[in-house]
Amino acid sequence: MGDPVVKKFMYINRHAPCGTIYAVEGLEVVLIGAAFEQEVCMAFVDDGVYQLKKNQDTAALEIKNYAPAYRALGDYDVHKLYVERESLEQRGLTEQDLMQLTYEDEDDDWKEKPSLKVVTRIELADLIAEQDVLLNF
Repeated sequence: MGDPVVKKFMYINRHAPCGTIYAVEGLEVVLIGAAFEQEVCMAFVDDGVYQLKKNQDTAALEIKNYAPAYRALGDYDVHKLYVERESLEQRGLTEQDLMQLTYEDEDDDWKEKPSLKVVTRIELADLIAEQDVLLNF
């Protein structure tokens, strides 16, 4: 038997971090998929860009702040995180408003590198076209 076929999975995050379960469920599914060694990447569009906003405080909402869990993605070899530039701009956000997420590149002497990449809508469409499986949250 040959090597198993590795499929490319993209998880597209469209919802704000609070108000629905989409964001937290999406993150959990990504971590599960990565634990099973799927080739995983994530895209953040529309209100999904708010999931990566730094200094989130959910105390007034009386819900758990799961945003720090994004820092674990690098440990699960999830380091392709794409943020749509137009979604940021439409919400008055810049790349500086986002968490600094990194991973250690084993092919480059474990050098720490950024996981987030801001891309245009057209670049994101090209990335989506390369995927085998798309999951929307």
